[in-house]
Amino acid sequence: MFARRCVRGLLLLCLVTALVGCANSGLDSVRVTPATQSLTVGQTAQFTAVGTYGNANHLSTQDVTSVVNWTSSAPSVATVSASGLVTAVGAGTTTITANATAFNGPVSSSATLTVTASGGGVAGGSIASISVIPGSQSVSSPTQTSQFIAIGTTSSGATVNLSNQVAWSSSSTQIATIGATTGLATGVGKGSTTITAIYTNSAGGTVVTGTAMFTVVGGTTQQFTAVTILPSSQTLSSLGQTAQFIALATSGTTGLQQEVTSSPQLKWNSSVPAAGSIGATGLAKDLAAGTSTITAVLTNSDGSVVSNAATLTTTLTAAPQDLLSLTIIPSSIGVLNLQGTGQFLAIGTFATPPYVRDITNSATWITTAPNVFPVTTNNSAAPTSGSQNGGVASAFGSGGATIVAEAIGSDGTIQTATATFNCPLVLPDLTAHPPVPGSCFPGSQASALLSTLTVYNEGLNTNTNKNWYVTAPSDTNTQNVLHCGPGYTGSGGSVCTETFPVGAVVHLTAQGAAFGGWSQNCTPTDKNFVPLTAPPFWTAAGPNYCTVTLTSDDTVGAIFN
Repeated sequence: MFARRCVRGLLLLCLVTALVGCANSGLDSVRVTPATQSLTVGQTAQFTAVGTYGNANHLSTQDVTSVVNWTSSAPSVATVSASGLVTAVGAGTTTITANATAFNGPVSSSATLTVTASGGGVAGGSIASISVIPGSQSVSSPTQTSQFIAIGTTSSGATVNLSNQVAWSSSSTQIATIGATTGLATGVGKGSTTITAIYTNSAGGTVVTGTAMFTVVGGTTQQFTAVTILPSSQTLSSLGQTAQFIALATSGTTGLQQEVTSSPQLKWNSSVPAAGSIGATGLAKDLAAGTSTITAVLTNSDGSVVSNAATLTTTLTAAPQDLLSLTIIPSSIGVLNLQGTGQFLAIGTFATPPYVRDITNSATWITTAPNVFPVTTNNSAAPTSGSQNGGVASAFGSGGATIVAEAIGSDGTIQTATATFNCPLVLPDLTAHPPVPGSCFPGSQASALLSTLTVYNEGLNTNTNKNWYVTAPSDTNTQNVLHCGPGYTGSGGSVCTETFPVGAVVHLTAQGAAFGGWSQNCTPTDKNFVPLTAPPFWTAAGPNYCTVTLTSDDTVGAIFN
């Protein structure tokens, strides 16, 4: 009878234990690492809790970082998240504690965190530059999100994660919004927008910025609220001469423009077709002397109508022309990756020597898809220091656009020429043997079937610690193909990148200065790159190792104090 009661009692105890947290029923103790940590205001650090289970004869350990309850004795100095990530808030000292319920009752372990203030908000001097990582991201449709981080480089060469200290903004909130303090971008409408991170140094008030590109590939059909004709006026000076008009429609929901020149929704009309005719593709022709109003009428799918007008002047007696014709070279450019660019040249034929001239930087450049395939205009006789060339088209999506060059002669006549720019969408086929590369798909900013790994130092890297460095071999085992840090014998900056095949397992080695851990996406290993299952996961003296598997572009932070 006594034995039955004992069994029932044990069963009841297990049931109650399961309800209150069976996972901790065999827990004996908890240990927090690192035991001490130093940060400056705004920096973050990851603490880890390791639990010991079993008895003296069969001890085992397990990472319980996400299971314990984390607290900070002074939240005004530093806060701590449920995952053990601390954020330095103000100067001072606080105790970071991990609490848990063990087999014999409550257990806890603590670490000491010291937070100091600094002139630029970071150690090692004021922030001199900011890199937004990754440099570009794409989502397939609105409401999808992507995370950007801001890495600052100080005047002494140290790097620090400033993602929660910069002011984030989007150049077009109709395309995407971004959390002002978080760096989380959310797609709104189809197109591309520039993401900007702005940091103000507390000492001196100097401002530094970093930018990246965010593209929303898909979106819903919008009704157009306006149509624009480019150019707004043209003059033809000889019988049979032609000129191209372009129509751009504007969405009322997103504010984006879309080329509709040859769309079946658009109808072209001329008020005096006997003098200046206009075709279904926006091509005007000189038939007689006169002035015509060219109208573009766009009918939306809901039946609403928007329109606009331009002026076409036609003559049969031409004034002496200095600019006789305009040609774009080459007539077509195709790129295979998003953010690929192509240089077009505008070549003018003149009535006086020199008869053929390069007028690329004095021509006005127009694209039929300004949000997806923009083209640059310089509008100067020659490029000056720091300026961009005209006629450079860029691809921020798949498809194509018509590129128009427009030049005005000294007599006021306008010459135009057209070319095409395209980025064909071909998805990669990773199941083929060998894999078939794609083109212009989201993520094709790097070479097809390659991913980019970015490594940076998350720690303080003060003037007394100038010897840290991180290295990694290539996928074919070429040593040190990735290397960064002032301690590397060759050249190595504070942030380094290298491309690897998609799916590659990259082995990273960190050494040269006091080490404080890897970011969560890199698995700590031993020197043979076998994953570690129990602490210590790294040592301050190093060297330390970790591996990361690249399924897409990725970023790894190494903490050097």
